[in-house]
Amino acid sequence: MFYRPEDGHGLPHNPFNAIITPRPIGWISTRDADGVNNLAPYSFFNGVAYTPPQVMFASTGAKPDQDGTKDSMANIEATGVFCVNIVEYGQRDAMNASSATLPKGTDEFAHAGLTPTQCETIPCARIDGAPAALECRLTQIVTLPGEANRVVFGEVTGIHLRDDCLRDGRFDVTTFQPLARLGYRDYSVVTELFSLKRPDD
Repeated sequence: MFYRPEDGHGLPHNPFNAIITPRPIGWISTRDADGVNNLAPYSFFNGVAYTPPQVMFASTGAKPDQDGTKDSMANIEATGVFCVNIVEYGQRDAMNASSATLPKGTDEFAHAGLTPTQCETIPCARIDGAPAALECRLTQIVTLPGEANRVVFGEVTGIHLRDDCLRDGRFDVTTFQPLARLGYRDYSVVTELFSLKRPDD
């Protein structure tokens, strides 16, 4: 099968998201100008640089009560900071609950039954008990072709690691089993690892 996106795929569901998988989920916490916490998962997310450490996530679409964007984007533009919380398998239902389209000014921490705790380097909340959290300062927002497609880049200014996720000096993802986004409404979970030595090792 071959298709040009502008011509359509002719399938019951768009296969694009199912091709680029698995994708890590950035559970992005922000705070609006009035001090209300916001939380939303984004699967167009990844790390993009080591030194200094930097991450990105992309927001697509808009809410009727935000001017051509979503709450996370509006909050980051207003405050210049955000936090990336890592999603463990045990928090899959809370993550899903926080993805609901809720009115502007709604606290998704409360909606999803999560406890916020204050970040160390930025004026923002993070998820208490998350396996890891990356405190970030905005470096740039890039507007992409299409309606309301924008990419946020941030420099990581603080890193939280849950103590039980550290084993023999390594951050061991099998201790919390990170959730990954697939296509459609499908997800996966990391339960085992294997290693490969690079040719230059």
